[in-house]
Amino acid sequence: MPDLIVSAPAKINLHLEVLGLRPDGYHELAMVMQSIDLADTLVLRSSADATIRLRCDNADLPTDGTNLIVRAAEMLRSRVGLPELGVEITLDKRIPIGAGLAGGSSDGAATLVGLDALWGLGLGTERLHGLAAELGSDMPFCLEGGTQLCFGRGERLEPVPRQQVAQRAVLLLKHPQASVSTPWAYGRCRELRGDFYLESEADFEQRRQALRQGPLLAALAEPGPLPPLRNDLQSVVAPEVESVRAGLDLLRRGPQALAVAMSGSGPSLYALYPDLAAAEAARSALAGELGALGLASWCCRCGGSGVSLVTDGSPP
Repeated sequence: MPDLIVSAPAKINLHLEVLGLRPDGYHELAMVMQSIDLADTLVLRSSADATIRLRCDNADLPTDGTNLIVRAAEMLRSRVGLPELGVEITLDKRIPIGAGLAGGSSDGAATLVGLDALWGLGLGTERLHGLAAELGSDMPFCLEGGTQLCFGRGERLEPVPRQQVAQRAVLLLKHPQASVSTPWAYGRCRELRGDFYLESEADFEQRRQALRQGPLLAALAEPGPLPPLRNDLQSVVAPEVESVRAGLDLLRRGPQALAVAMSGSGPSLYALYPDLAAAEAARSALAGELGALGLASWCCRCGGSGVSLVTDGSPP
């Protein structure tokens, strides 16, 4: 069978609200996630020796059983009861590692989609979503992509109708040496904000409904300005990570930004712009300061889909 190519886009959080603690120990969240067209590419090739092998062009990324790609492949093969299946996966890594952009989750989701096709399993959307939710809270979103309300641990999705979401672009920043542990960020959030956590499902649902009917989704449907974006982890991470503080300040001083925020648990930051040209103009205007701060930058379009098979035979 010929090689199969899968595109794995990154995401940003347009809203991240920590509501409280769940009985399973995870945090209950209310979020709006948005796909962007910064994407990793996976190339999958069937293997006759029943092994799962991963290669990556970034030496900083482990390729053993700790990688979500390998874990997803092993889980899928185990659940379908076909231990003789094998695959060689080559990862072209473009999404920065440990950046709050769901790069690992998107790669894992892409593995599920790609192997379902490569191995001819025909599992269907519902079963793939179940496997994705077991592997990681962001993975169901990465399967679907676009603009989604995400509740629970992040695995419960409610799509925002695509025709209601104006297309925008982002200027994305990250310091290459900066990283943030997601468990640390949530643990620190509990220390600093735990007294304000909600406790009942009724209170959780009230906050979900406030987000559904709030100003953010209404503003996303129009091409104009946005309300201030909320990320409860930003106030936890920014005091501890200098590049986050400096990057946020820089983006706020940039031209024409519609809104500025940190994505996920960071340390990636972004400013939203009306279109890609405006994002690229802002990057040019800030180029000197970006260089002085050592910040890497990307200009990306907001996207309408999650992981997808590449059908023209060439990487996206």
